Amino acid sequence: MYRPWTQFIHIGIVHPMIFPECGRGEGPILETASRIINDEFFGAIEVSLVKDPETKKKLVGLLSEGDLDVIFCGGPVMLAQKLDLNSLDDLQRKKSVEGTKQIIDMAYEDNAKICVILSGPMPAAEKKEKATQLLIDSLKELCDYSKSKGKLMLSLENFDVEYEKRCLIGPTSDAARVAQAVRKTHTNFGLTVDLSHLPLLHEKPQVVSAAGEYLEHAHIGNCIMRDRTNPMYGDQHPRFGAAGGENDVSELLTFLKALEKMGYFTKKTATEKPVVSFEVKPAPGESSEAVLAGSKRVLIEAWARMA
Repeated sequence: MYRPWTQFIHIGIVHPMIFPECGRGEGPILETASRIINDEFFGAIEVSLVKDPETKKKLVGLLSEGDLDVIFCGGPVMLAQKLDLNSLDDLQRKKSVEGTKQIIDMAYEDNAKICVILSGPMPAAEKKEKATQLLIDSLKELCDYSKSKGKLMLSLENFDVEYEKRCLIGPTSDAARVAQAVRKTHTNFGLTVDLSHLPLLHEKPQVVSAAGEYLEHAHIGNCIMRDRTNPMYGDQHPRFGAAGGENDVSELLTFLKALEKMGYFTKKTATEKPVVSFEVKPAPGESSEAVLAGSKRVLIEAWARMA
């Protein structure tokens, strides 16, 4: 029998994704976050924007009481505010860097150990290299800012380049090249690789190994890319096994084995243990609780096959 994952990793979950009614920083944040915090299955939780200061204060207290690794999801805020760290417009890029610094502040307020961010939109092909260098410059400035405040690690997540987000940094190899450039001068930077995004990038789960030493954090989930009429089409993180989806137990198993092979399970990370977080969202008419329970079952089954 394979050893329990609790010896190696913390399982987390993206709170505003499994409870999308909280996705804009409002709604039953405390009630829904408490369901995760009070569930010993989870050793980590990923939170994001909370608009009400009193709710934020209470959430921070709950997170501390629950003794979980906390990760801040900056991506939703960046997307909502249209922050573009690789903008070719100098003023827009500077505004985006300042906006991302505010996100870093939010992460520090939550006592998060990792703040996940993303690149801006993909420009015209002939401008990709210039945009990539601008992104690297922005990331270095943000790493300096984060280091001036404490030990928060910044982690760049790669997204699709053609389906929905259409980000500059898509393929895992491109993300690794950016990380290599930033890490030459800044050690508080790494990568987040999401199993949900790999099919959208036409990559197999094993490609996570391309992130190499820069992998700081991992997401697991599903996507739908062959049926444009499906309300969960694109980067919408449907549940594992959803009709028309790309990932289920076998793909998760392959991803976990790749993480183990590359040494992620024994790696020293900013979190207490390396974190593997569910990023799943109920489709219209589906129950958050049912999707949450189903996700656990898929992980349990995949881990049982790890031997």
